[in-house]
Amino acid sequence: MTKYGSFPGARPRRLRTTPAMRRMVAEHRLHPADLILPAFVREGISEPVPISAMPGVVQHTRDTLRKAAVEAVEAGVGGIMLFGVPEDAKKDAAGTVGTDPDGILQVAIRDVRAEVGDDLVIMSDLCLDEYTDHGHCGVLDADGRVDNDATLERYAEMAQVQADAGVHVVGPSGMMDGQVGVIRDALDQTGHEDVSILAYTVKYSSAFFGPFREAVGSSLKGDRKTYQQDPANLRESLRELALDLEEGADMVMVKPALPYLDVLAKIADEVDVPVAAYQISGEYAMVEAAAEKGWIDRDKAILETLTGIKRAGANMILTYWATEAARGL
Repeated sequence: MTKYGSFPGARPRRLRTTPAMRRMVAEHRLHPADLILPAFVREGISEPVPISAMPGVVQHTRDTLRKAAVEAVEAGVGGIMLFGVPEDAKKDAAGTVGTDPDGILQVAIRDVRAEVGDDLVIMSDLCLDEYTDHGHCGVLDADGRVDNDATLERYAEMAQVQADAGVHVVGPSGMMDGQVGVIRDALDQTGHEDVSILAYTVKYSSAFFGPFREAVGSSLKGDRKTYQQDPANLRESLRELALDLEEGADMVMVKPALPYLDVLAKIADEVDVPVAAYQISGEYAMVEAAAEKGWIDRDKAILETLTGIKRAGANMILTYWATEAARGL
């Protein structure tokens, strides 16, 4: 006879026996409201343009963007992050179309706000890279370097026109020193005290941004390593966090998500403001490509990646699967 003492003293498997049991004891749960849909709207097109490196994602027309916003609301998605793609002929060294009240992003903000009102948190990318003919996130000095302080002046103008258009949240993504403080002052001084700032606090110079360059029609030559963070660094992220909070950030973000879950967890442990993570284009593309090859189960992989980001500490997740995932949840 087997002695009872030879059996394990504890059996964690008891809490994994059925789907109902696993659901009941789950430590983290995804909710549709956790998800934010990044969306691209392109000027001068009459039909959506597929993004080859991001199967299922398109550059929207103004009409299809409005439809996508409605679908997001119906699925229970929390927010939408808008990126404008201007006509190439309108790009210049200063990214002028980015601060034109009738520029594509400002028009798109007004469109979406008119369509869904306050039923969806409307966010906007506050950066110059989509609008400059050199593709950098700021204006250049005489030596061709990104001029931090001159760029801040442009960001202040962008914040005002985006807020005037009706955005709920601005997302400064350029990684200029002092950007949150300058944007907060610009918003407050123009009567937009209620517009929130989602700070791109931690944004690494990542190889996983590749497909995004196609999505926004980037004109970039070279890289952004002089202003985006070095993937080797963690303490630097905590310094950026302290600065953004001191300058008035309402929410903070880590971007990319999956390669930096350790950073995300550290940031989440440090703050008492909402934390977002951006599951970027390369992360999306990897799953879609592997699934297309039949190497992974697409639906399960999507849910697993999103759950991992949530588990690491994200309150909100920007993901191109937002509407699809919300429907599944």
